[in-house]
Amino acid sequence: MIIITAPAGQIGHQVLGNVLSSGEPIRVIVRNPSRLRAEARERVEVVQGSHGDIDVVDQAFAGADAVFWLVPPDPHANSAEAAYVDFTRPSCDAFKRHGVQRVVGISALGRRTVAARHAGLATASLAMDDLIASTGVSYRALAMPSFMDNLLRQVPAIKDRGVFVTPISGDRKLPSCATRDIAAAAARLLLDGSWSGAGHVAVLGPEDLSFNDMAQIMSEVLSQPVRYQQITGQALKDRLTGAGMSDAMAQATVDMMIAKDQGLDNAEPRTPESTTPTSFRQWCEEVLKPAVLA
Repeated sequence: MIIITAPAGQIGHQVLGNVLSSGEPIRVIVRNPSRLRAEARERVEVVQGSHGDIDVVDQAFAGADAVFWLVPPDPHANSAEAAYVDFTRPSCDAFKRHGVQRVVGISALGRRTVAARHAGLATASLAMDDLIASTGVSYRALAMPSFMDNLLRQVPAIKDRGVFVTPISGDRKLPSCATRDIAAAAARLLLDGSWSGAGHVAVLGPEDLSFNDMAQIMSEVLSQPVRYQQITGQALKDRLTGAGMSDAMAQATVDMMIAKDQGLDNAEPRTPESTTPTSFRQWCEEVLKPAVLA
């Protein structure tokens, strides 16, 4: 039995789609089952509720062999640790109680870097990994750079003003990955019963690019000028709190961005296994361009 958390989300729905044809029994935990695609609802067992709720995960993890673990965004949390570590505690108890064999989780890069000590959301993600691994379950943390797909949040600015922003230096070359490649890596691990122990698997995309590089590629794909603008951490925090995010979560987001600018995502060696296929140019052609033209 494979359990999928957040099956209607950006990554989770793709993980679910990748394992649907496997023939394995699948159970999902979802707050609103109507958000599942019709073909998924017909194929899977549904447990309704939050996977931060002990009663929900107790029901969902009964008979489970493997779990896909993704902490949903909580912009109103009191702290990053509460959003990641405290949310995960009930499931860690349930992993042990129900004898779950393997867990595949979405996490962050930078475990061995100095920058990770004060990296906000990334630091909390790594602490979550430690908590899961402490249960004795076999665990693989998918260690992520920034997602290409996060740029979709800036489509209005790209479309109307030809600009996108972060607090990271425009010349800092960084890995980035497409969510479809994350989902493919997660599905492979969920369907492979041969691995054990605790560790991580990096998902780095095929190349390191700066935001200035990305702006050039976007300009070429969209046939319109696009430029990158570095903003201050305070400017990003003001935007986030203005949109309703708690002060603590906005600061944790800024701290993660600052850590990325200090090399958080650059320490992981690129290997054939961590080099996933979707290039930024391909992602722009297939995902960003249709969103901008919509």
